[in-house]
Amino acid sequence: MGYGPRMAVFAIVLAGGAGTRFWPASRAAQPKQLLPLVGSESLLATTVKRVAPLAPPERVLVATGEHLLEATRAALPSVPAENFLAEPLPRNTAPAIAWATAVAAQRDRDATCMVLPSDHFIADEDGFRARVRDALAAAERGFLATLGIHPTRPETGFGYIEAGAEIAPRTFEARRFVEKPSLAVAEEYVAAGTFFWNAGMFFYRAQTMIEALEEHLPSVIAGVRGDARASFPSFPSVSIDKGVMEKAKRVAVVPGDFGWSDLGSWESAWELAPKDADQNVLPAGSVAVDATGNLVWDGGKGKRTYALVGVRDLVVVETEDAVLVVPRDRAQDVRLVVEKLRAAGRKCI
Repeated sequence: MGYGPRMAVFAIVLAGGAGTRFWPASRAAQPKQLLPLVGSESLLATTVKRVAPLAPPERVLVATGEHLLEATRAALPSVPAENFLAEPLPRNTAPAIAWATAVAAQRDRDATCMVLPSDHFIADEDGFRARVRDALAAAERGFLATLGIHPTRPETGFGYIEAGAEIAPRTFEARRFVEKPSLAVAEEYVAAGTFFWNAGMFFYRAQTMIEALEEHLPSVIAGVRGDARASFPSFPSVSIDKGVMEKAKRVAVVPGDFGWSDLGSWESAWELAPKDADQNVLPAGSVAVDATGNLVWDGGKGKRTYALVGVRDLVVVETEDAVLVVPRDRAQDVRLVVEKLRAAGRKCI
């Protein structure tokens, strides 16, 4: 059976996380997905809007942390309040997905689910939805399906999926999931042409995933079928990849190339944002003199006039209580600032 418009598709959006790589904009109470890092809307709102043609707001289930519940609801006013699942403490993706899948199955015994991270960027949304439809078609055939991203470089920070035989148009058997490899191994994967980045997006019939959970994580699925919030502290902290996908028998991968980014740092935000003639990304009204390749971010507040003179490849981020200045090529080191602040007991994290 192929994907059809009458299929009851639920979007499970994973919206937890601490968000240290985008400090000072991201904080414990305002992680990355709640920020307008690319464009004027939050990444979370953009994620839900992107799949609205497939799953309307009433079929969007949002798994988030209890401490983020109010802000997450505010970011998605069209999603019914009862569709937000507030985890009392973090337990990685498997328990969150199990809980949301059980809810979807309760609402529609024939539900099909797609699991989406809330903090990624996708440039070609039509191309993305086309590959999602392929993955949903595989799900209808009883596969646990995932999207694989065509690698553009030998990235060591991502997991990979190896594709095997083609089982349907644009859909392949998933031979194995591989954790973050060394550079040499990543180079081999890119050269082979059969390995794809694992972007953490999954597609399945709810009953298929429930059966897989009963086999591989029985205590988790039993707990979420009862009082999920009360059971959460007893769950193992395990990803759906480790807990289910790596062990399951019928797993498919749909490769795609639709301008995906996990937005891993301020460098990524600069790469994806519209730039001026000097490759700067600046708030309206800024002044740049002999300045190139810079990113200035103020969250769209427009309270300041920023003036840059003779500087290259900087990231400048201003919030109400902090200012960050860092070379773009050291944007990953922002986490070291957060570690120092945390060790000093500072409150601005």
